[in-house]
Amino acid sequence: MNAENKMPRRDFVKSAAILASATAVPSIMTAGCAEKKVFPEGKLNIALIGLHMGFNNLRKCADENLVALCDVDKIVIENRLKNFKKEFPDKIEPYVYQDYREMFREIGDQIDAVIIATPDHTHANITLDAMKLGKHVYTQKPLTHSVYESRMLTKAAGKYNVATQMGNQGASNEDTARVCESIWNGDIGEVREVHAWTNRPVWPQCLNFPEDSDDYPMPKGMKWDLWLGPAPERPYHPAYHPWNWRGRWDFGTGALGDMACHILDIAMRSLRLKYPEAIEASSSMWTMDSPPMSEKISFYFPERDPHRNVKMPPVKLTWYDGGMMPERPDEMKDGEQMGNNDGGVMFVGTKGKIVCGCYARNPVFLPRDKFENYKPQVKERLVEGGIDGHEKDWLRACKESPEKRVKTKSHFEYAGPFNEVVVMGTVASRLAGLNRVLKWDGENMKFTNVHPGDKIRVAKTIKINDANGNPRFKKEYEEIDAYEYAKGLIRRKPRPGWELEV
Repeated sequence: MNAENKMPRRDFVKSAAILASATAVPSIMTAGCAEKKVFPEGKLNIALIGLHMGFNNLRKCADENLVALCDVDKIVIENRLKNFKKEFPDKIEPYVYQDYREMFREIGDQIDAVIIATPDHTHANITLDAMKLGKHVYTQKPLTHSVYESRMLTKAAGKYNVATQMGNQGASNEDTARVCESIWNGDIGEVREVHAWTNRPVWPQCLNFPEDSDDYPMPKGMKWDLWLGPAPERPYHPAYHPWNWRGRWDFGTGALGDMACHILDIAMRSLRLKYPEAIEASSSMWTMDSPPMSEKISFYFPERDPHRNVKMPPVKLTWYDGGMMPERPDEMKDGEQMGNNDGGVMFVGTKGKIVCGCYARNPVFLPRDKFENYKPQVKERLVEGGIDGHEKDWLRACKESPEKRVKTKSHFEYAGPFNEVVVMGTVASRLAGLNRVLKWDGENMKFTNVHPGDKIRVAKTIKINDANGNPRFKKEYEEIDAYEYAKGLIRRKPRPGWELEV
C-alpha cells in the first residue's frame, strides 16, 4: 500500500481546506480526467461517495450537475460509470475517484454538495470532512455508527451552516405529516405507549469472526485500508464487502441501525422525543463481531411540554426486529396486516390508536367507526413529491441562503439527536447481560448505573458441536469490564488519523 493511501485524515483536512480556497486547481486530475471539466452554470455540482445505494439518491438529483463518482472499489466505479452513461447520455461524464480525499483536494472548488452513501462506519468522517469544506451534505441512514459521532455532526451542523439531510425519506412523506397532525390534534388522546417493528435483518447476523481470510486475495482495484476507515484493522473478506457489512458490529449497526431511522421517525417527530431516560433490551444470541438475529428494546422517554392540543406524558417505546412483533390490537380485522412488509408503528392513546407502515405509510386510525373517512388537515410544510422528493428538498435547501434557508425535514440538528437514540439502542442490546434497566444521561452520553468494575460475559464465538449426532451450540465466552466496554461503544476509538474534530 502506497504512502498516500496511509495519509492521516487530519492532515488531509488541513491541506484540502487550503486547496479549496485557492483560485486554481491542477489541470491534471485522476486517470481518465486529463482536463478540468466545465459543467453547465446555474445548477448545483453534486458528488457521490459510495456508489451502491447512493446511485439511487443520485438519480433523484438528475436535474443538477452530477460531477463526480467516488467509491473505494474500482469495479463498482466502472460498472456505475457505464450505468451513468446509459441513463444520462446528455450529461458531461463525471470525474471518477477511489479516494474521496483526493477528490476534495483536486476538484473541491467544483463541488457544491455531496451525497454520502458508504457503509455506516465511515459516514461521520466523510460527512464532517465535506462540511468543513463548506459542502452541503446528504448522508444515508443511520447518520453515524456511534452516539459520539452523531453528537459531532449535530455540532458541525450548527457551526458550518450548510444544508443537511439524513436519508430517511419517510420524513418527507405526506402520511408522516398527517399522523403528526392527528396526534397533535389530540385525536387519539395522550400517547404513553408506542410499538415499532421491522422484518430486518434480511442478511446473516450472529456471525463469528471469519477464520479463512487468508483464502481470499484482495480484489483487484480495491482500496481496503480506505474502506476500513476508522474501524479496527482486519484483513479483507468477502463477508464484509460489498453488502454484508451490516451484520458486523465494526461496520454496521444491525437491523436497528438499518431501519429505525426510517420507522421510528414518525414516533420521534410526532411525540417530540429527544433523549430517553432509561432503556431495557433483550435479544437472541449474538457475538462480539455480529448483532443478534432478533431483539426487543424498550426506550423510556420523560414527559415533554404540551404541543398544540395534546399533553406529552412519559412514553414507553418498544422496538422489535427479526420477525418479532407486538400484540395485535383488538380493533384490527383478522387477516389484516399490521404495518407493511418492511415494518410499522402502533401508537396507543387514551382515546384511540394509529397503526402505520414503514415511512408512516397508509395509517389506520382505530377504532374505525370513530375515524371513518377521517383525514387530518396538515398545517406544517409539505415536501413536494413526498418520499420521492426527499433529495429534492435537500437540493432546494442547498440553493437557499443560510439566512433564509428553510430546513429540510431531517436536517442534522434533528437527525443527530434522533440517531443518538438509535445507535444507543445497539449498545444497550449488548449490555443486556447486566440484568438491569439501564439509566441513560443523554446530554452527557453515558449510562449512569453502569459502574467501573461491573462485569459482563459476552460470546466471542458461537458454533455448532454435532459430535455423537447430538448437535448443540458451543459458545466461547469472555468476561469483560462492562463500564469500559460501554464507553468504547458510545465513543469508539478510531484508528490513528481518523479522529473527529469539529
